[in-house]
Amino acid sequence: MSAERLQAFGEINLSKQVLQALSEMGFEEPSPIQKEAIPVAMDGVDLIGQAQTGTGKTAAFGIPICEKVNPKFQAVQALILTPTRELAVQVSEEISKIGKYRHIKPLPIYGGQSIDRQIRALRFGSQVVVGTPGRVLDHLNRGTLKLQYVKMVVLDEADEMLDMGFVEDIETILRQVPPEERQMMLFSATMPIEIKKLAQNYMHQPKSVAVSRDELTVPLIEQVFYETREKIKVDALCRIIDMEDIGQAIIFCRTKRGVDELVAALEARGYFADALHGDLSQQQRDRVMKKFRDGKVELLVATDVAARGLDIDNVTHVINFDIPQDPESYVHRIGRTGRAGRKGQAITLVSSREYRQLRLIERLIKTRIVRKELPTLADVSERQAENLKNQLVKIIQRSHLGTYRSIVGSLLEEYDSVDVAAAALKYAVEGANERSEEEEADIAFGNTGAAPGMVRLFMNIGRLQQVRPQDIVRWIADESGIPGNIIGMINIYDKFTFVEVPEQHASRVLSCMHQNMIKGRKVNVEPAKAR
Repeated sequence: MSAERLQAFGEINLSKQVLQALSEMGFEEPSPIQKEAIPVAMDGVDLIGQAQTGTGKTAAFGIPICEKVNPKFQAVQALILTPTRELAVQVSEEISKIGKYRHIKPLPIYGGQSIDRQIRALRFGSQVVVGTPGRVLDHLNRGTLKLQYVKMVVLDEADEMLDMGFVEDIETILRQVPPEERQMMLFSATMPIEIKKLAQNYMHQPKSVAVSRDELTVPLIEQVFYETREKIKVDALCRIIDMEDIGQAIIFCRTKRGVDELVAALEARGYFADALHGDLSQQQRDRVMKKFRDGKVELLVATDVAARGLDIDNVTHVINFDIPQDPESYVHRIGRTGRAGRKGQAITLVSSREYRQLRLIERLIKTRIVRKELPTLADVSERQAENLKNQLVKIIQRSHLGTYRSIVGSLLEEYDSVDVAAAALKYAVEGANERSEEEEADIAFGNTGAAPGMVRLFMNIGRLQQVRPQDIVRWIADESGIPGNIIGMINIYDKFTFVEVPEQHASRVLSCMHQNMIKGRKVNVEPAKAR
């Protein structure tokens, strides 16, 4: 960890291990609630934080917990109470990431999950327990959870817990935590009288920190999202870039490493992209920005912090390659387009696991983000053909064609005019390295026992792996880009599956699918033998 990185988390001094974890999580500087709350929590003072979801409050208590618990002592030293099981799991995952290099093991306990499994996990020892009040109380009554070594208690979304009628459970739990060394942190979006009463009875001279959220949106921006899977994310991005009328775009990634990897992937596919992140010197940064302003770079790939304070007028699109850590960042990111009254578009790529985060963003901006279907390869080639046609029209209208007309004139004596034009176009697009007919033709599949015009493929995965027809259709459509509705008969047996695809797409499907992963295993795909 460099000294620069140590100072980079605001004014807050943290251990090397926690800073390394935060860096990997894409945190580059503390959010307002973290700036206020972490120093107070590190001093061991009781804390009341008024903040809503999405302000980074989990890390505001998660970082001090990971710094202060002793990883070598296998007893519960911190207890976090949350209103719902979803939040318990989410908080537990975040603390697990923050505490990764300090080897801190959080354990979520909640209703609806087997209590025996939780009892076994508690026996192995976790330093941090995250749970719903009902289930925590259940373990206390059974004697499977002991709180005598707990030094820190967090009530997360306290107002929600009170609304759900947990106040008595919470008080019963708090009475079992030794009061003499207990530090309490309470986080709540609102401060009703019951919460103040709870604070009065159980907290010792608490310090209050409050963070209001920026209520800001940019009205001229069209906001859309595409659902995609992690594995095909770069290809999905390229299809979107090819379909959209992008002048210049800023693409946001969560981490510096993510930025570098995406720039490499885009350059390999022939796009003009460049990186902007915290590791660049001011001189390098200025050079990248100049290229972007001069239009020599069309795609600027950046982290949140690196894009702070960028003022560029002609950005037509902001693309969230990674959905931002907190909804505030989303608002700051999309504010980079639609400047000076111009229209802009904000595009977000979302995996199915990130829907919850998308909903939080929608709640903050009080706007629905519209879902769009990922363009297929056919859509992209249609768009490219349209562009090509427009470029030709421009050249014809400029009409400096003298030299070329004489060449065409002599060809027209022997060949059809449409063929001559098509050959010229092909030469312009593909160059002179003409492939022979044999190479151009797809693999000859012969008789695979399929319906006319179709090819039947064999896959070594079936009912035993819980494969359903819709899985096969979605898998083929996602991986090879062919529309799901042109896939033919699907027969699923215990250990294998037959699927029919149109002959003209068969070699593409085969090359995309063979040795690919489905349901966590590598699958062989080959032309079927005739019946």
